[in-house]
Amino acid sequence: MDLLQIKDFSVDFIADENTVRAVDNISFDVKRGQTVAVVGESGSGKSVTALSILKLLPQSTARYRSGEILFTDGENHVIDLLKQNDREMQKIRGNRIAMIFQEPMTSLNPVFTCGNQLVETIQRHKKIGRDEANEQAVRLFEKVKLPDPENIFHRYPHQLSGGQRQRVMIAIAMSCSPSLLICDEPTTALDVTVQKTILQLIKELQEAENMGVIFITHDLGVVAEIADHVVVLYKGKLVEKGNVGKIFYHPLHPYTKGLLNCRPALHQKGERLPVVSDFLESAKEKERTADENGSSISKQESAVDRGAAMSQRPSLTDDLLIKVEHLNVWYTSSKTLWGKTTGYVKAVDGVSFEVYRGETLGLVGESGCGKTTLGRALLRLVEPQSGKIIFNGMDLLSCSRGELKKLRKDIQIVFQDPYSSLNPRITIGDAIREPMTVHRLVEPEWQRNRKVEDLLEKVQLNKEYVKRYPHEFSGGQRQRVVIARALALNPSFVVFDESVSALDVSVQAQVLNLINDLKSELGFTVIFISHDLSVVHYISDRILVMNQGRIEEMGSAEDVFHRPQKEYTRKLINSIPKGRIQ
Repeated sequence: MDLLQIKDFSVDFIADENTVRAVDNISFDVKRGQTVAVVGESGSGKSVTALSILKLLPQSTARYRSGEILFTDGENHVIDLLKQNDREMQKIRGNRIAMIFQEPMTSLNPVFTCGNQLVETIQRHKKIGRDEANEQAVRLFEKVKLPDPENIFHRYPHQLSGGQRQRVMIAIAMSCSPSLLICDEPTTALDVTVQKTILQLIKELQEAENMGVIFITHDLGVVAEIADHVVVLYKGKLVEKGNVGKIFYHPLHPYTKGLLNCRPALHQKGERLPVVSDFLESAKEKERTADENGSSISKQESAVDRGAAMSQRPSLTDDLLIKVEHLNVWYTSSKTLWGKTTGYVKAVDGVSFEVYRGETLGLVGESGCGKTTLGRALLRLVEPQSGKIIFNGMDLLSCSRGELKKLRKDIQIVFQDPYSSLNPRITIGDAIREPMTVHRLVEPEWQRNRKVEDLLEKVQLNKEYVKRYPHEFSGGQRQRVVIARALALNPSFVVFDESVSALDVSVQAQVLNLINDLKSELGFTVIFISHDLSVVHYISDRILVMNQGRIEEMGSAEDVFHRPQKEYTRKLINSIPKGRIQ
């Protein structure tokens, strides 16, 4: 008997007088002990499907239009979850069906300790006293392999790392031994080593409890690592499903083929990544040709062939652009009662390296290794304690405020989260125009407006979007806006700080193509910061590996990725999900 059956299920969202079909007539099953991966781009209906299982969609706007979600409880009674009232669903949520959300920091209550939040869940569903609940909580923290569980019990969420917070969420989800565990992008923002640990932990708990698992992700490498069965969603529709081997090696739908083929690890450096739309357009072209000529072979070059064309990358030179010498960025970790510093966190510890004009230098490492701090220190967004940053022959650390302001137009940064780096109160046209106004470039005003429109077209956005606000765009579109803003001043050096880590694989391919295209056209130099070694290997000429504030290894992208010299680098590479590098 199936643990969960979703049959002919549809969901609409109603806003004003408009109705949007978010999930359209999908059906799939989950068995005990089985992991079903639900994959697709942002907006494909993955999370809406998961939230519908627990009836967590907002009642004011969501409408369950058709279908059933049948769940088999512990006594083998089959119930339709959509027909349960709020009181009955409260007994099921967290007890028989549990969910792990993407961002644990927003899922955990910041004003309660981690232990209290776990105990609350235990006592809500089990009739036991506080002392026994405390003991169970500590045992659960041990079970999810948290260090010093008794100490973690008394800590608040902000005092834990991202990986530790995710383990707390897993402990809460597992506290009542659920029959079904729903994981909604639980490893997206984690580095590869923490991600590997979390995936292993979920697998071990599943085997121990014989749980069914629904694993929602846009990372196909994770799918290959953990899933038994795969469901592919596209624009709310189920386009393909089957066992993981069938989907990975014999995909049938063009959309599935597109998702699989736009992984950076499958392509040579400089080769243009195909995007999902290429495959869908190619399939339509073949259908049109078959209708017109009775043949399924198009005489024209397909969109996929065009997508595989090599983009021209500028040849590297020996022209030194940046030289970093013995750079230190330390943060105070402890003080005496009189304010004297007694301890430091050495975020960047004696780092030295060079960046050559026209190259892409990849900067990788685990969370907390110092790579983002280093990137920001190069732009003096954080102040180093000592060292030298020589840019075009000038030491940035000895520059006055006025000299540094003049240099700002040559050095730009694209942050990880485009939404938080854009002002929600101003249009994207104003956001792109603002740097030109501050630096008094491109005058008069009508020329600035023309430059804004040109930049939007360069990043493949319609110039008519100039009066829209950030919230009106998708994540990938907002990232393009931030790239356009960074390029408004014609910089010679750009830092991309985790700028594709939160994007799904197809949007990631589009942004990586865009970076390579713009770099070839405009000739700027790049430092590309990421925890994803497969992406860094694809886009970089050289790779610098950081560990605990120091440079662990540095060399060509091919040497570091395929012939690593240090054990730490080998550990990072071995942690990459196998599906991401096949």
